[in-house]
Amino acid sequence: MAATTAPAPAAPDRPRRRLGRLERSAVLGVMVREAINYSSFWRSSTFSSTVDPTIYMLAFGFGFGSLVSQVAGYDYIDFVGTGIVATTVLFSGAFPAMYSTYVKHAFQHTYDAILAAPVDTEELVTAEALWISARTGVYGCVPMLVAIVFGLNPSWGMLAVPLIAALAGFGWAAFGILIAARSKAIESFSYWQSGLLTPLFLVAGTFFPLDGLPEWVQALAQANPLYHCVQLVRDAVFGTWSLDDVWHAAFLAVFALVSWRLAIRFMEHRLIL
Repeated sequence: MAATTAPAPAAPDRPRRRLGRLERSAVLGVMVREAINYSSFWRSSTFSSTVDPTIYMLAFGFGFGSLVSQVAGYDYIDFVGTGIVATTVLFSGAFPAMYSTYVKHAFQHTYDAILAAPVDTEELVTAEALWISARTGVYGCVPMLVAIVFGLNPSWGMLAVPLIAALAGFGWAAFGILIAARSKAIESFSYWQSGLLTPLFLVAGTFFPLDGLPEWVQALAQANPLYHCVQLVRDAVFGTWSLDDVWHAAFLAVFALVSWRLAIRFMEHRLIL
């Protein structure tokens, strides 16, 4: 009798990738989880995200303001109060995204648990960025409100500031997730903070106008998302809208889109591949 061979065991089914679907239920589920988790530490997060920029504003506003009464046609406290919104966006967007993403992935393994549910990397990154963006839109208004207390005249254009801060915050949140995905150790964040984010923070037109700087510095500022955020906020608050604001808004939108897609790509490599 001829020997019969047993059929080879079937290969286990691999989970199918769901990139590109962006199901609303998955995105909302991750955001709800973040909101519930945030309720346990919102006081400390709000304190650091709002008090630090406010201290910057008061220190520069009353420090330099005692020496320079007006800058670019505005009272210096008003100039700084509107510009410091970009600093708040950076502090509330990029930095929480960097550290939170790395801790959840490397130490808490939160993302492993989330991806075990019907959630893919694209939905995970999108939800994280949207949640941070929503927080940034709120925090970005704090320096402006403080400036109102010290004499900044309220205007209808201020209603656009949360939207501007949220748009810029989404880009910086995605950029922070990208940094976390590319970093092999949390200590390497210092390279990004000192080598990139701090120079962008200083050359954004926040504390002084860029008109007096060399032309090459002004040209580099055009590639700085913080600069475009500052210009949009000032034009909204002071009612000096122009066609340049279309360019500023378009730059922030492109920055957010590119950072979002790159964050998804590298987080997928980090978490799945």
